[in-house]
Amino acid sequence: MKELTINIFRMDPAVDNAGKYKKFNVPVQEGMVVLDAVRYVQENIDPSLALRWNCKAARCGSCSAEINGRPRLMCKTRVDMLEEEITVSPIRAYPLIKDLVTDVSNNYEIERRIPAFRPKKGAAQPFLINQIDVTRSQEFRRCIECFLCQDVCHVIREHNTNYIGPRHAIKVASLDMHPMDGIDRSPMLNGDLGLGFCNITKCCQEVCPEGIKITDNAIIPEKERAVDYKYDPILRLARRLRRGSSAK
Repeated sequence: MKELTINIFRMDPAVDNAGKYKKFNVPVQEGMVVLDAVRYVQENIDPSLALRWNCKAARCGSCSAEINGRPRLMCKTRVDMLEEEITVSPIRAYPLIKDLVTDVSNNYEIERRIPAFRPKKGAAQPFLINQIDVTRSQEFRRCIECFLCQDVCHVIREHNTNYIGPRHAIKVASLDMHPMDGIDRSPMLNGDLGLGFCNITKCCQEVCPEGIKITDNAIIPEKERAVDYKYDPILRLARRLRRGSSAK
């Protein structure tokens, strides 16, 4: 039976900080994905190997890893599309728990920084929404929170900023583009949410397993919204007039 060689990163921070790659030989089966190979190692060779997975259907986002240096889902990456020797390591944007498992819990803290949907005052219910408005934000709701876009974002990996990252940028966009949303998040975009740190490299949308156009359809429109809020003279005048009328 044909075999493949898989190099898996091993490290337990509770024991030491000297991580290393360990080689394993795994029998190849038809239609095999990287997750199958890693699970074979865990079940048949080294049960101490730690990994995270759930659905094996590319829907839960749990099995994120860097495969041959590229952020991917292990369950969606076929071994016959890679080199004969495969390297698997954890995503590097988050603290390591053990082996291939990282702590992504800070994303829940980021979620709490984003103001939730709030209907416009006086909006009649049930909402009557044009299909074009539904379609525009529906793309962002395909996100499975695998955080591969967060991992590949160099701002998150290399700089200490308050940037919320690509995954949460599309969350903000899905709210801002809802025609019945009554919150103006524009002042927060380049402030508390740090969107100004993104320099549009598009690396996030290149690794998205759902094919979401993160940069083109979410980040760029949100950056334009932030710029308009700060520099558009008509919008600034309108805000000044609204503040004046509310003071009366």
